[in-house]
Amino acid sequence: MLRLTCALAVSLTVVLPLPVDAASQKTSTSTTSQSTAKTPAKSTTTAKAPAKKTTKQVTTKRRSSGVSRRAKLARAKAAAQAKAFAEVQTPKFKMDENGEEVPDPRAEAAIVYNPDTGAVLYESNAQNQRSIASITKVMTAVVFMENSPDLERQVIVDRSDVRAASTTYLRAGAKVTTGDLLHLTLIASDNAAARALARVHPLGMSGFIARMNTKAQDLGLSSTKYVDPSGLYAANVSSAYDMARLITYVSTDDRIASVMRKQYYTLPVGRRTVQVHSTNQLVMKGDVDVQAGKTGFIRTSGYCLATLLRLPQGGQSVAVVILGAKSNAGRFMETRHLFSWVSSKAAELLGGTPLQAATVPAS
Repeated sequence: MLRLTCALAVSLTVVLPLPVDAASQKTSTSTTSQSTAKTPAKSTTTAKAPAKKTTKQVTTKRRSSGVSRRAKLARAKAAAQAKAFAEVQTPKFKMDENGEEVPDPRAEAAIVYNPDTGAVLYESNAQNQRSIASITKVMTAVVFMENSPDLERQVIVDRSDVRAASTTYLRAGAKVTTGDLLHLTLIASDNAAARALARVHPLGMSGFIARMNTKAQDLGLSSTKYVDPSGLYAANVSSAYDMARLITYVSTDDRIASVMRKQYYTLPVGRRTVQVHSTNQLVMKGDVDVQAGKTGFIRTSGYCLATLLRLPQGGQSVAVVILGAKSNAGRFMETRHLFSWVSSKAAELLGGTPLQAATVPAS
């Protein structure tokens, strides 16, 4: 009986199944072994990374690219200027409502005005109010000279005069005369000089600007308004018609007109000797008889010129104003074209004999 029981126990031990964890471990070990056998060994060779550019190489390339871009822009600008200059060499005409050929200047506004009779001999948008830039300085000179100031009076240039002045030959602290300031204002269109004239005036800056506007009203310049003495602000506005009348008025004051006719002016500024030249190319070339004139330019106004010219052979004078020309050369060439046109039609327009047309140089 005891022997049977032991045999049964051995038999039961043999047929008992393996524990679940043990079976899983065996299966897992087998699977892992097979998987390991099938998986190829990874290569230990590492791909070579591309060489990085040094900071110096990148900087040099960018600098070269920037120089190339600037060179292209400079060439494009030069080409555009050459094209514009070539275009303005030839006068442009159009047919008016009467079927007659009349000038068609490349500018936003223009006028030819007879100062003797007040007649408008030609006009294009002449009554339109526009920014006039540094033509503003004509009224600055008129107001400053009203009370016959001492032009030998020495003044010290202030920092406020030169701050953001754009165009100036002056430095803060420099000692100059009011006569120097007048010459710089009208010949070189020096903005700091114009500010200084207003600042040292007995009325002070604000009173001076107010007087500029009162004087414009006194002269009947209904489209004219000033906000500063230099013309740097776009809010200095007028019309071609008003500026023709103002340049005619100022031509009668030789203290101002004679300065406008000068090509050069030399003055000491501190330890320096400064020579300036006229911004008016008609004055610089000297081939037309300029009685008075002033240039002007800011981006809002375009290129402007108001001038009084005497007709050839000692004839009478006409005021020619160009506002909003497209280029520096354009304002002078369009002035010449209008002057030539009125000169050739003197008998018809002025009641005199035909006069020789003003020469328009090729360069």
